[in-house]
Amino acid sequence: MRIEEIILKWALKNAVEHGGKALEQAVLSKVIREDPTLRTRIKEIIHLVEEIVKHVNSMNIDEQKNLLEELAPELLEYEKKIEEKKLPPLPNAVKGGVVTRLPPEPSGYMHIGHAMSGLLNYLYARMYDGKVWLRFEDTDPRKAKLEYYESFRKGYKWLGITWDYEKNNSEDMELFYDYAEKIIESGKAYVCFCPPEKIKTLRKEGVECEHRNQGIDENLKYWRMMIEGKFREGEAILRLAGDMKSQNTTMRDPAIFRIVEHSHPIVGEKYRVWPLYDFAASIEDGICGVTHVLRTSEFVFRDELQNYIRGLVGLTNPIYIEYSRFEFKGTPVSKRKLRLVIEAGLAKGWDDPRFPTIEGLRRRGILAEAIKEFTLTQTGFSYSKREYDWSLLYAVNRRILDPVTRRFFFVPNPVKLVVDGLEPGEITIPFHPTNKSLGVKKITYTNEIYISSSDAQSIKIGDIIRLKYLANIKIVETNKDQVKAVLIGGGPAQNVPIIQWVSSHRFHSIKVMVPGLLYIDEEVNPESLKVVEGYAEENIEDVKIDEIVQFERFGFCRCDSTEEKIFIKTHD
Repeated sequence: MRIEEIILKWALKNAVEHGGKALEQAVLSKVIREDPTLRTRIKEIIHLVEEIVKHVNSMNIDEQKNLLEELAPELLEYEKKIEEKKLPPLPNAVKGGVVTRLPPEPSGYMHIGHAMSGLLNYLYARMYDGKVWLRFEDTDPRKAKLEYYESFRKGYKWLGITWDYEKNNSEDMELFYDYAEKIIESGKAYVCFCPPEKIKTLRKEGVECEHRNQGIDENLKYWRMMIEGKFREGEAILRLAGDMKSQNTTMRDPAIFRIVEHSHPIVGEKYRVWPLYDFAASIEDGICGVTHVLRTSEFVFRDELQNYIRGLVGLTNPIYIEYSRFEFKGTPVSKRKLRLVIEAGLAKGWDDPRFPTIEGLRRRGILAEAIKEFTLTQTGFSYSKREYDWSLLYAVNRRILDPVTRRFFFVPNPVKLVVDGLEPGEITIPFHPTNKSLGVKKITYTNEIYISSSDAQSIKIGDIIRLKYLANIKIVETNKDQVKAVLIGGGPAQNVPIIQWVSSHRFHSIKVMVPGLLYIDEEVNPESLKVVEGYAEENIEDVKIDEIVQFERFGFCRCDSTEEKIFIKTHD
């Protein structure tokens, strides 16, 4: 290897390790260490190092990696998985005694917020050799659907979350009724017939309604009439006798049961009086022996109410750990906002790769391992609202994919390139520059190939470029539809840009869906999904559905359809 190439490879190596900027002294040390005889030419070497480092630092980091990959792939190192962040200790946690829960409401598809919260509950339970409940909070028959239950089961399993027990709140209706009667008998609950508007006004004003003065026997009679179907939906509710003067408005005589005349996906029409969230969650956390409740901070004002309900029936209260919601820029997890995108015809379903649903993230190519690592490294127990940028999660995903993903040539919006002097042939190159276990591939070629339109537009007559792993060429003619060049000698060099290419006689036409942000400034973004068409090398035919590949200088992409040759861009 010539001295210039030795300096170049170490300059590239140092630049890649330091965010794109090589340090002259560090490069010089590496060069002398590789060839100590160069000490006798130190002045000449220093001058060369200065020149080459200056040029390397003028390149972007992708160009640096691309050149190093072909010049000295053995020097490439992919980021190792960072050391797993240790979770802070749980207060009052006893080894073997911690019980947490995964409490999804099956009213929609599982999304990344559910995933991150579920991971925290699961990891804490396992950290203390404890137990985990999967408990579906399904006491609103109008919202629950069987497909939503399954979405959570599949999503948790995909994330590597296992649970020790599973139940549906709808299985405990008789138990809920028993506890409700106990509270009525203690004089702490009453049946109210006020219209919703009046209840809202009185709660706001902190004023009790007349029904609170009914006797226990009268309330028990009305309660049983509710269950027997003597009242219709909206005519009567069971309210907790709380504190109408409390600064915490959730304590102002909240409703704890209401009539819902709608079939339930699990228990059908067996029940018509259903508990509201606070009552059902309070009882379930108590009877399941949950010791620690880790949940998002919008529930913080409900802690007092739920503790109060458990106190009325003699159940133990858990310890609460609450934190800000997991929200991502431009991608709301709100079912209402996501449904608007579908209703506007901008998405076909809830597995759209732009969606934050687990189905959407999986289809895009986000790994379960990346979500877990991101959760551990980016989250903290804070009430402050945080809106994460997707690039943070993508960076983790990329670090995991980089060392294990096969690489292919892909040219978007192809333009033909004719190279005089290039004889037909075949090259054998690795699927990955350093991961030999991924094997090698063969690419045949002639003097007619395709390059991307962006490369074709950026080159000028007289430019010298390198077709990766193939040859150096000099541009002699450019026009809108075709570029002409002549073959010249030499290998990869610092002043020769490297581009990917595809054989003109063996290629596959493919489409790549490129997802963007669903919302911009609170408005639906109609340009949130673009489609890029182009040609991929012949070896792409071996890629299977769900495989994630890296298209050189384009990005990581997941195969969505082998029949139609459709890919989805995961990220750069």
